[in-house]
Amino acid sequence: MTPAGSKTPGHVDSAQRRATLCAAANSLGLELSDEVLARLMGYLGLLQRWNQVYNLTALREPDEMLSHHLIDCLAVLPALQQHAAGRPLRILDVGSGGGLPGVVLAAMHPGWQVCCVDTVSKKSSFIRQVAAELRLPNLQGLHARVENLDPVDGHYDVITSRAFASLVDFATLSRHLLADRGVWMAMKGKSTADEQAQLPPDVQVFHVEQLQVPGLAAQRCLVWMRLTAS
Repeated sequence: MTPAGSKTPGHVDSAQRRATLCAAANSLGLELSDEVLARLMGYLGLLQRWNQVYNLTALREPDEMLSHHLIDCLAVLPALQQHAAGRPLRILDVGSGGGLPGVVLAAMHPGWQVCCVDTVSKKSSFIRQVAAELRLPNLQGLHARVENLDPVDGHYDVITSRAFASLVDFATLSRHLLADRGVWMAMKGKSTADEQAQLPPDVQVFHVEQLQVPGLAAQRCLVWMRLTAS
């Protein structure tokens, strides 16, 4: 029996995760409002529950999901915010899986329109459920192959992926969806020199940015690419 006035282990764990998330955001120079924090924690809970049935991620422990997924994706925000320079972005998250980084980006910036596309229908269904439960009208989940998406429906300022494919496949499959002056932002875990060498001549890597993920001792980088002028 839990003593009167004490917190159950589940409440303690949840409070610790909230504190960990806030500390990580603070170290990245990000501010989490109560509303945004609630959304991110709500997303973590949904990811944990759906993962028990639909296998959205190989990770099973919520603490690992927090560090390896949510905080890992938060680490791209300072660079992406600098790129946005205060303007609203239209973002396509390719091979989004359980919504990484798309859900995190949409939760942090309600003014950004984020579309998560995946070839697995249950993952796209999960994204739509997240959008509904967390009240994120700026988040969309699509079940499709990215190469089959119709550019008539719009182009994207930033096309991102997280360990989706090689740089050449990533750029080739999605280039018809890139807006004028749009960029690709590939989240990678290690050096991509070999992949960069295989890119077509009109795709330019203009910046490779090393990331430090709070509490995660792993290599992370962002590879920024754009189309060169004809």
